[in-house]
Amino acid sequence: MGLDEDALEYHRIDPPGKIEISTTKPTNTQRDLSLAYSPGVAAPCMDIHEDETEAFTYTAKGNLVGVVSNGSAVLGLGDIGAQASKPVMEGKGVLFKRFADIDVFDVELDEADPDKIVEAVKMMEPTFGGINLEDIKAPECFTVEERLREEMDIPVFHDDQHGTAIISGAALLNAADVAGKDLEDLEIVFSGAGASALATARFYVSLGAKKENVTMCDSSGIITRERARAGDVNEYKREFARDVPEGDLADAMEGADVFVGLSVGGIVSQEMVASMGENPIIFAMANPDPEIGYHEAKEARDDDVIMATGRSDYPNQVNNVLGFPFIFRGALDVRATEINEAMKVAAARALADLAREDVPDAVVKAYGDDPLQFGPDYIIPKPVDPRVLFRVAPAVAQAAIDSGAARIDLEIDEYEEQLEARLGKSREMMRVVLNKAKSEPKRIALAEGDDEKMIRAAYQLQEQGIAHPVLIGDEGEIKRTAANLGLDFTPSVADPAADDYEEYADRLYELRQRKGITRSEAEELVRRDTNYFGSVMVEQGDADALLTGLTHHYPSALRPPLQVIGTEPDANYAAGVYLLTFKNRVIFVADATVNQSPDEDVLAEVTKQTAKLARRFNVEPRAALLSYSNFGSVDNEGTRKPRRAAAMLQDDPEVDFAVDGEMQADTAVVEDILTGTYEFSELEEPANVLVFPNLEAGNIGYKLLQRLGGAEAIGPMLVGMDKPVHVLQRGDEVKDIVNLAGVAVVDAQQE
Repeated sequence: MGLDEDALEYHRIDPPGKIEISTTKPTNTQRDLSLAYSPGVAAPCMDIHEDETEAFTYTAKGNLVGVVSNGSAVLGLGDIGAQASKPVMEGKGVLFKRFADIDVFDVELDEADPDKIVEAVKMMEPTFGGINLEDIKAPECFTVEERLREEMDIPVFHDDQHGTAIISGAALLNAADVAGKDLEDLEIVFSGAGASALATARFYVSLGAKKENVTMCDSSGIITRERARAGDVNEYKREFARDVPEGDLADAMEGADVFVGLSVGGIVSQEMVASMGENPIIFAMANPDPEIGYHEAKEARDDDVIMATGRSDYPNQVNNVLGFPFIFRGALDVRATEINEAMKVAAARALADLAREDVPDAVVKAYGDDPLQFGPDYIIPKPVDPRVLFRVAPAVAQAAIDSGAARIDLEIDEYEEQLEARLGKSREMMRVVLNKAKSEPKRIALAEGDDEKMIRAAYQLQEQGIAHPVLIGDEGEIKRTAANLGLDFTPSVADPAADDYEEYADRLYELRQRKGITRSEAEELVRRDTNYFGSVMVEQGDADALLTGLTHHYPSALRPPLQVIGTEPDANYAAGVYLLTFKNRVIFVADATVNQSPDEDVLAEVTKQTAKLARRFNVEPRAALLSYSNFGSVDNEGTRKPRRAAAMLQDDPEVDFAVDGEMQADTAVVEDILTGTYEFSELEEPANVLVFPNLEAGNIGYKLLQRLGGAEAIGPMLVGMDKPVHVLQRGDEVKDIVNLAGVAVVDAQQE
């Protein structure tokens, strides 16, 4: 099937469309329903009657945006009418929800008269926290937005005008920097003089460009003062009429620094690009075909052409989804009365700053593993970059507070953490640990320190104040890689081959001389194997924790720290634990990586260690030892081991958390089964620490929960070691390294 057929099938699959309404409160009992509707709903109604701002407290108004259109200027389709525009407006709602967790009602108005549109939208003000105007043709869109902004007390934002302005404005800030030019000196030429072009030109002036340096062309050529005096242009275009000779687009582009295309495809030739000034900036944003193709523009010059388009298959896509969800998120969360110029400028500058940061591995993978590094081919963040939410929204919120548009104040640092939690429970949990780590950073030895991911992780750890990373490896290679990655930091390096670490070899020999290692072998291991080097480094106290395993099989990475550092004095076993996060639930799963066939002693010890780990995440542990039987319903050697382990823990005076077993997995996690059928259980609430009977079950269980249950996984975290050690999985991303480093720092703080 072609794209059209696929799209039709996508939209008509039952249920039709792309959105639905779901409840956010329990509706299972008669009492629930009486609270949701009559008679209970009267109480919040009367509170709102007394104080209308209480609508933000008792209703969804504060997270609800109305996407309003009359379908008169649908992108690429033109005036198709209100009804036909509904799939587009539903799609807009999907983007709001997907990227910023904002709910949307799409409102299609079968009306062309701007006065009537204004009246209709105004009457809906009690419903919404903000209004996103969409696909309304010019010049009516100007009138509608201007009047609604004046007459409504909630944010009104016409994305067709301002979205492209803000995103391309961010690109312009970075493009000027890459080209070595000052914004105020740029000669900027626009092709197109519609709503988007006019708003973009105004916005560039807000960013620092000079209005007298902006030349705007419509279908009749350069908009000049002469044409304005002759009445050849409308009142909106007249704002950018220049006192220059008349001419066409080719005349305007000669010697220009910047071309901004918001018109039609194919109207710019290579000759026109060649006539521009040195290192030109070309934003060819007509869709689906740009004013000039990406490759054609690049080939027209011998110097650097900094190119952006509206297409996803070329670098530097100017995509409005980088703007509107996050701008509304920030505006809604301070209950702003408007989205003003200061808020838009703040959004653009936040996007520009983000493009200069190291790009997460997940974003790079989403775009075919091609390197993404600040420069001519990367001046705007990618739409799937999750960091956009907690960069842009706080910047917008702060600008709203500073400019007086906000009804409430926010502590921005706390707000950033709240936004991060919207991206998943795992981020919320890791934020707890990372904040603890930042309170007292420790020295973290990173084995495999010349690996690019380790270097990038070290940069983030140092930049964010999470840890003091020490990269183990070839110092020259590490520093060259850091420079090639554009990372502005001086890494701390321990180079086993270059420096004198005889004492490390002596210590390894002392520890392993009766385990089959000679003195020369000990020296060779310290010089050549960063796992052994890092293990001795931590054992000797020259580092507080060790991370390893990025390029090794788990058993081979774990062996050196077990041999050198060993387990805690009161522990005989280490174990691997995964933290699994669901929408409203957190589960610790053990043991998923280390002990193949544990007996009751091992199970009991693993349970105690996992409970300690849970508390480092501010989670009060409730442990269940799992089996395929419930409390003796099957009696054999396999079921006796978790049963005995549970009894040992219950009799241990040092165990201060709830624990029980053996029990089936659903008994452990389903409250009705646990408290209804087995009311005698020591667990009064479902378990959040699940101890599996063996490695096979633990590994299978956590992977099924992750893949089929939709859980996000953090780990594996190694517990039971005498000093903090964590073994990464081969192929882990930079964020995984940073997260485990944060856990290691908190472990070291406990030490």
